Amino acid sequence: MTLFQIRNLSVEVPGRRLLDDLTLDLPAGRVIALIGHNGSGKSTLLKVLARQMPAHGHVAFEGRPLSHWRARDHARRLAFLPQTTPPAEGMLVRELVTLGRYPWHGALGRFGPADHAAVAAAMEECGVTRFADRLVDTLSGGERQRVWLAMMVAQQAGTLLLDEPISALDISHQVEVMDLVRRMCHAQGRSAVIVLHEVNMAARFCDHVVALKAGRLVLQGSPADLMRPAALQAIYGLPMQVLTRDDGLPVAIPA
Repeated sequence: MTLFQIRNLSVEVPGRRLLDDLTLDLPAGRVIALIGHNGSGKSTLLKVLARQMPAHGHVAFEGRPLSHWRARDHARRLAFLPQTTPPAEGMLVRELVTLGRYPWHGALGRFGPADHAAVAAAMEECGVTRFADRLVDTLSGGERQRVWLAMMVAQQAGTLLLDEPISALDISHQVEVMDLVRRMCHAQGRSAVIVLHEVNMAARFCDHVVALKAGRLVLQGSPADLMRPAALQAIYGLPMQVLTRDDGLPVAIPA
C-alpha cells in the first residue's frame, strides 16, 4: 500500500527552488528516513506532506489528494512534530499529552472516557507515565521528546511525520528515541516519515530510505541500498567507506 503518492512536486521561494519536479511513492507501514545535505529539501518535503507549506504538483495521502482532506480528518490520520517544538512552559506532562486529543473533540468539546484512555495508553506506550505530574520543562531532552511522541500517539494518527527529532539529543537519547519510534510503528502498524542527518541512524532504525540532493531524488530503497560507498558518495559528495560491526550492522564513515 502507498502512504504518499508524490508527482512532479515543486516548491519555490524567491531566488531558489527547494523541491524540483520530485516524483516518488512512500510505502505505508514503514519507518521512512529522509536524508541528505542541509538544504536538500528534506524538511520542505515533510512540511508539504503535513500541509504546512504550499507546493505545485500532486500529493495524495492514503489514496486521496491532500487538498481533498478536511482539516480535522487529516489531523486524525496524521501527526506532525516540527523540528522546533512549541513552548510548554508551566505545562504538566499529562496536560501536554492531552493536547493530542484536540482533533477528536475541538477546543470546547467534552473530554470523555475514551480520551482519558487514549492519553493513558499513549503515556504508557512511550514510557512517560511516571512523569505525568511533572512539568515538561523539568525533563531531559530525551524525556521531552518521548512526551511529544506520546502526544502524537494520543492523537491516534496512523502516520507520524518527525522533523529531526534527535538533532538536539546526545547519542544515548538519540538511540532511545529512534528505538521507541521503530517499536511504536512496528508494534501498532503505524507509518513514520523522519528527517534525519545521521546516516547510520537511518540505516539502523529505518525500513526505507529516501535521499534528496538539491531538491531532487538521488536514492530510494532499503538501508542496504543506502549503505554502499557509491550511493553515499552520490548523496553526500565525498568518499565514504562502509564497515561491518561485530553484530553485522553496517557503519558508514568518511574515507
